[in-house]
Amino acid sequence: MISPLAQVDPKAKIAANVSIEAFSVVYGDVEIGEGTHIMPHVTIFNGSRIGKNCKIFPGAVIGAIPQDLKYSGEKTTAEIGDHTTIRECVTVHSGTKDRWLTKVGSHCLLMAYAHVAHDCIIGNNVILANCVQLAGHVTVDDYAIIGGLTGAHQFTHIGTHAYVGGNSAIRKDVPPYLKAAREPLTYVGINKVGLQRRGFTKEQIDEISNVYHILFVQGQHSTSRAVEIIESQLSESPVRNQILDFVRSSTIGIIKRPKEEIDENLAI
Repeated sequence: MISPLAQVDPKAKIAANVSIEAFSVVYGDVEIGEGTHIMPHVTIFNGSRIGKNCKIFPGAVIGAIPQDLKYSGEKTTAEIGDHTTIRECVTVHSGTKDRWLTKVGSHCLLMAYAHVAHDCIIGNNVILANCVQLAGHVTVDDYAIIGGLTGAHQFTHIGTHAYVGGNSAIRKDVPPYLKAAREPLTYVGINKVGLQRRGFTKEQIDEISNVYHILFVQGQHSTSRAVEIIESQLSESPVRNQILDFVRSSTIGIIKRPKEEIDENLAI
């Protein structure tokens, strides 16, 4: 149902069973999948592509032009996957000619006042807690969770199943499967509880722990030297290779090691 008090451009492509409540505005170059619920006072600008069965709460703004002085009016998109919930006053801006889109995956939860800037790519099953602020060109992989009041510097990369504690500043890449907190952002263990909840076996969790023990805890190796040790001492596996590929591909470097020794019980 579309409220008579909503302003919906007739050129917008609205699927069946979409609900658009009063005082929301939907521009013409917009696509909304079936079953999505747009609550009052939402603005959906040109270039927005919203999937099925999403819930978008009051005050959210989707597809506004980038806050990037280099943006010159190129036609780009802001894409939201299926079954994603966008809470009050969240902003998701459209892309620039760098990536041509900003993308939020399926089954995500963006809590109130989160901001997803231009050219961000967010995977599936991601949670951004209240007031998370992602600068432009940030990548967040599947199942990552970022705690409230956290800001991510442009071009940073948060790996799959990573957990970043609240009130953090992400200035470097956060590798997959770990927990990060403190200031400056530091490795504080692997995301053991999250991995258990998602069906990782004890053997897989132990393997991840072994990789990060060498990378962050054992000795004071440089990152490149730690990678060499991991390759020589730990058997090849999909998980090991995924972590090493992430570290090698980082262009701005990964987060820091702890300054003091970590209690081994806390490092898992």
